[in-house]
Amino acid sequence: MLTDGSIVAIKKSKLVEVKLQQFINEVMILSQINHRNVVKLLGCCLETKVPLLVYEFVPNGTLYHLIHEPNEEFPLTWKMRFRIANALSYLYSAASVPIYHRDIKSSNILLDDKYKAKVSDFGTSISVALEKTHVTTRVQGTFGYLDPEYFRSSKFAEKSDVYSFGVVLEIVTGQKPISSSESEEVARSLVNFFLHSMEENSPLDIVDPMIMKAGQEEDIIAVAKLAKRCLNLNGKKRPTMKQVALD
Repeated sequence: MLTDGSIVAIKKSKLVEVKLQQFINEVMILSQINHRNVVKLLGCCLETKVPLLVYEFVPNGTLYHLIHEPNEEFPLTWKMRFRIANALSYLYSAASVPIYHRDIKSSNILLDDKYKAKVSDFGTSISVALEKTHVTTRVQGTFGYLDPEYFRSSKFAEKSDVYSFGVVLEIVTGQKPISSSESEEVARSLVNFFLHSMEENSPLDIVDPMIMKAGQEEDIIAVAKLAKRCLNLNGKKRPTMKQVALD
């Protein structure tokens, strides 16, 4: 709590040497962004031994926890997913310089007091020139959300974030991107399971029952088809994030 009574969130580095550059990068990236669905950076302290970033306080946790620890009082809605798409679309098309997030996942999407989505954690994000189609860089990201094409080539493009957004289809299934059980010898990929169900024309078989209650069947199928397009192994065949937001 600040002296004026307002509540803020503080991000503190655990590994000083590793995190300082990411903290500086996050300050530079967020200084270019002003969008209602992107978390606001209020200030920073990078001169001290342990760097600190000061953000607006977003009180209702992450999308990940809402999906996997459901709250019947505040069920997950379709509008949340669309707001996430709008925020990402803004990063590529409306920001002064396009921004690739590079770590889109449900645990990096915060929920405010009205359960509106806010994209966070820009420590590994990159600003790119308008004429560039990709950036060659060391592979970073989260297993389960990582674009296979980027993993193979080390070339990150807007469509790599589109793939990661497609993995947030866990919002439809209620399942984790990578899961395992005692009966399974190998961890199961949600993407593979989902795409197999789509090929078998049975997308409703993997839909979370809570989602079935909250939406019309045709809406669910439309979102499933959109997720399938985002998860195309060929990045050129994926929609742009602007197209995703429009669809």
